[in-house]
Amino acid sequence: MKLLVTGGLGFIGSAVVRHFATAPGCAVLNVDACTYAGNPASVAAVADSDSYSHLCIDIADAPAILDAFVKFKPDAVLHLAAESHVDRSIDGPGDFIHTNLVGTFTLLQAARNHWESLDTAGRDAFRFVHVSTDEVFGSLGDTGAFTETTPYQPSSPYSASKAGSDHLARAWQHTYGLPVIITNCSNNYGPCQFPEKLIPLITLKGLAGEALPVYGKGDNVRDWLYVEDHVSALQCILERGVPGETYNIGGNCELTNLEVVKSICALLDEHEPSDVPHEKLIEFVDDRPGHDYRYAMDTTKITQELGWQPAQSFSTGLARTIEWYMENRDWWQAVLDGSYRLERLGRPGDRQA
Repeated sequence: MKLLVTGGLGFIGSAVVRHFATAPGCAVLNVDACTYAGNPASVAAVADSDSYSHLCIDIADAPAILDAFVKFKPDAVLHLAAESHVDRSIDGPGDFIHTNLVGTFTLLQAARNHWESLDTAGRDAFRFVHVSTDEVFGSLGDTGAFTETTPYQPSSPYSASKAGSDHLARAWQHTYGLPVIITNCSNNYGPCQFPEKLIPLITLKGLAGEALPVYGKGDNVRDWLYVEDHVSALQCILERGVPGETYNIGGNCELTNLEVVKSICALLDEHEPSDVPHEKLIEFVDDRPGHDYRYAMDTTKITQELGWQPAQSFSTGLARTIEWYMENRDWWQAVLDGSYRLERLGRPGDRQA
């Protein structure tokens, strides 16, 4: 199989690349614009493999994307490239519109052009998997869970841009017949995650003995999905998913942000004990604007129809994650030596155009 992956230097994308580039009979083309969140070190294990290649291009660059399809001739596309951090979308929403909407449109058009050029067997086998988020559904109350038919109600520039990209993907399937499958996943965590996200941010601040910022009261609830479980779900969808369908992917693990932070503190106390327990470093800070209260995923469909379920519990996945950050200081130190300094983004009054 020839697989075109977008965003393959990012967190989830690099896990996808590492998995498929080592799979028998699979060749991977990674299309990634090498933005701040893209890290070549995340795919170092396969970078020299004959089954892996990388194009540093913007997915909104139509001529370059068309050329990539013409030369590589993929059998499938896993579209993960996206601006993905809510706080950054508050500071600068324009980048999110460019990549998540214009980029997805450009990619769909190129995929459609390629798909229409294939013979009947090639058209039947081709898949375009559009990877999205549970945030498009908005916020839940204390009960209930998102299903594949939950109405969209995005509440941040990020989630609005992803909701728009979902609608584009669905429209290209309905209007043109492009064999699109949409996935909506819950919060991912694991190795190689850029440290602006909650788990690596708290881990690295904890290792440095710095204050651990928790928004509001820490009572916002998320469902947590280990990144390698997400990759296994995407492989399952590539192999058995039905074009035109949507599949929720979640870890079946709801926790408050405060519970997550305390779990990290307990592991840091175990591995890097100090005079003061890490939990004493927790500092409650002003909440982000429009912070959704709760997300929860109903994964019945993918479990019953495709036979997938997560392999990691939160406790095992988090332990693996903390150990990875402790054993790979060179990876994250190189990130911190660049433009990102673990600062808070998206604060009221600090917003940019």
